[in-house]
Amino acid sequence: MASLVVASNRGPLSFARDDTGALTARRGAGGLVAVLGPALVDQDAVWVSAAISEEDREAAAQGLTEADGFRWRALVSDRDTYRMFYDVVANATLWFMHHGLFDLPRRPRIDRRWRDAWTAYREVNYAFADAISEEADDGATVLVHDYHLALVGAGLATARPDLHTIHFNHTPFCPPAGLRVLPADVANELLSGLAGFGACGFHSARWAGEFENCAREVLGNAPPTFVSPAATDHDDIAKVAASEDCARELASLDELVGDRSFIVRVDRIELSKNLLRGFLAFDDLLQTRPEWRGRVVFGAFVYPSRESLVEYLAYHQEVEALARRINETWATPDWTPIILDTADYFPRSCAALRRYDVLLVNPVRDGLNLVAKEGALLNERNGVLALSRETGVWEELEGGALDVNPFDVAGTADVLADALAMDNDERVQRARVLRDAAAQRTPHDWLADQLRAAQTR
Repeated sequence: MASLVVASNRGPLSFARDDTGALTARRGAGGLVAVLGPALVDQDAVWVSAAISEEDREAAAQGLTEADGFRWRALVSDRDTYRMFYDVVANATLWFMHHGLFDLPRRPRIDRRWRDAWTAYREVNYAFADAISEEADDGATVLVHDYHLALVGAGLATARPDLHTIHFNHTPFCPPAGLRVLPADVANELLSGLAGFGACGFHSARWAGEFENCAREVLGNAPPTFVSPAATDHDDIAKVAASEDCARELASLDELVGDRSFIVRVDRIELSKNLLRGFLAFDDLLQTRPEWRGRVVFGAFVYPSRESLVEYLAYHQEVEALARRINETWATPDWTPIILDTADYFPRSCAALRRYDVLLVNPVRDGLNLVAKEGALLNERNGVLALSRETGVWEELEGGALDVNPFDVAGTADVLADALAMDNDERVQRARVLRDAAAQRTPHDWLADQLRAAQTR
């Protein structure tokens, strides 16, 4: 049994078959593993997460797995139950609600099928609570991560009141008006589940405040909260940036961009990331400031996300179509305005972050945004950060960033123009502020904040 248990939907390990057909473990994908993983390796910790692939399920049948410095307990759910938990409630409802993405005349639609999905969400959450209870030693600390597992706290409060628990939300938290899309009984169950934890953590004070407002409206009081922005793993990204793969990608970008200025974004093709308005702002820049035609390239290093949802498939198509239309409008025989790269290849993304003159981070809402910090740490050209105020990371980086209203296409074009024309002294000063702010914290600091919050409640 473990003195520290971490729980999340996606875990630290994933499994695949090697050339001989044998199961092999590798480090799991996703931001949580990248940020929290280095701080947890070789600790007395068990990580409980869902078995997602068929190979994960087969590995789970073998029990607790140890690999790559992690001890992993895989939770296997019925496939239809997991799909309703993950696709219908977590992704298509809670993610949309917290990011303000609903087309309210059409979505959400709370019908009988959705009610069945909420039952599935509850079932998977309570299965997580049972697995945590089995793995946790007396008085253990339990760190539960993200909106997928909001009800686990209620289950643990009943079954294991001896545990020290926190929940950490990686998304924004919606205001009370946003929460009202949920039926009253569901909203009450959601907030009561979170109130079952000893404390609830957020990346920014703004999201903590919205959660407290929702809790007061629904429950009549606000559970304890704490604010602790996650930190990028400096050593890990520096290692990738120094790799031969990254050097090769950097040389390729140098050849593509030449002596032109380079605007970059590194994102998932995700509704909340606001890719379309970013491209439209670049189009506006080329229309209103003809002096930049042929002198600037926009590199969009973006990769697919949540393509089990029809909205995301359509958005991916819109992104590609808009980039193609802008290139058809403005390209010349020796200049392609937009480089759209939809391959998920981290060394190339790191090369772009080393190479940018302007980094555009313009989400409509974002729990944190680690790309803004990674760019500040990796960039070698005193690049300017154009940053949305709707990111959680704004509270940390506003001193060095240019302010972007993510809904204002013309205003974003103006910010890009200011960034491109900025004199070197100001670029150097702003880049220094950003580097210092991004280097303030490490994954170990983030973990320490969570442990402290768990033990003091």
